[in-house]
Amino acid sequence: MLLLGSSVMLVKRPGLGLDRRDLAIMLAMAAYAAVGIAEAWWDGQGWSGVDKPIRFVLAIPAMLLVMAYPPRLSWLWSGLVIGAIGAGSWAGWQKLVVGVERATGYTYVIQFGNLSMLLGILCLAGLGWAYAQRHRHAWLTFLAIGALFGILGSLFSGSRGGWVGIPFILLVLYRGYGRHLPLRLKVAAAALVLGGAALVYAVPQTGVQPRVLKAFEDIERYAEGESRTSSLGARFEMWKGATRLIMEKPVIGWGENGYRQGMEALGDEDIVHPRVAEKYGHPHNEFLNAFAKRGVIGLGVLLALYLVPMSLFGRELHAPDLQRRSLAIAGVLLSVAYIDFGLSQAFLTHNSGVMMFAFLLAVLWGCFRATGRP
Repeated sequence: MLLLGSSVMLVKRPGLGLDRRDLAIMLAMAAYAAVGIAEAWWDGQGWSGVDKPIRFVLAIPAMLLVMAYPPRLSWLWSGLVIGAIGAGSWAGWQKLVVGVERATGYTYVIQFGNLSMLLGILCLAGLGWAYAQRHRHAWLTFLAIGALFGILGSLFSGSRGGWVGIPFILLVLYRGYGRHLPLRLKVAAAALVLGGAALVYAVPQTGVQPRVLKAFEDIERYAEGESRTSSLGARFEMWKGATRLIMEKPVIGWGENGYRQGMEALGDEDIVHPRVAEKYGHPHNEFLNAFAKRGVIGLGVLLALYLVPMSLFGRELHAPDLQRRSLAIAGVLLSVAYIDFGLSQAFLTHNSGVMMFAFLLAVLWGCFRATGRP
């Protein structure tokens, strides 16, 4: 709908006042798309290989539309809260009522849990905006509820990759808000975080403790050579295989089809467990996936996709205007979260991962730029 709506700009031609920052964001998105499309072409993937990278190009007109006609920020933050509550409540229903081991929503468990976490932490970014509103207490409560449900959705999914980055997420929030809070509130916030973490770990219904203990068990068994196909053991095998492939073709990579063939060859030699080599089409790591399939160029455009927006948003983490600062924090958290998710999953190989990053970036940057106009 945002893409279709952007066609109005061909008729009205609004003044956008684009500057180097906007061009840098668009260039990062276009470069990532171009390398992905080039890989699909020379690797013989057909139109199916173009599907995901081209969405980053299609998000650019959506970003321009938001810049030209920005929505009310109350709609943006309310949408994030409603999404987080929807994800968390559905995960709670699946976990506590239906009795599934790990909540999956309507997608795969890792994508569902991580995107639920993303919505939750973006609600936390909006607290500064809420504080500046006339009905601040209502908005603060609303966003806090959204954050709680979004994080619970991740916990109920058991997707541990989304939990690894929590310290870095808290660091971004502290950089944006913590320095301006009185000491007693900082202490209270720290106690709340630590107490909440202990409670989540101790309550068996959350399923967090078994997932944490299972991670240590997987690492121990892999180190002792007992299991190469457990959740973490399989990842270690995939990372080992991807690293071997990178060393053989570091410049242009193997491509999607070539990667599968290369991994199967490693499986035949038992360098990688044969079942792991045959089952997985990516190494469950965004950075190794880009490097192995698209070479150093692919890794470079992936880093630019994350770091260019993070750098530009990060310049305003201390903006005096709380509305603007909230958007800056949300923009930084979007990249931080995806870097975290990418450590244990090739998140941009999935439709949900592509759509959420590309269009959330478009909306957040469009709103952010609109708040900076006189």
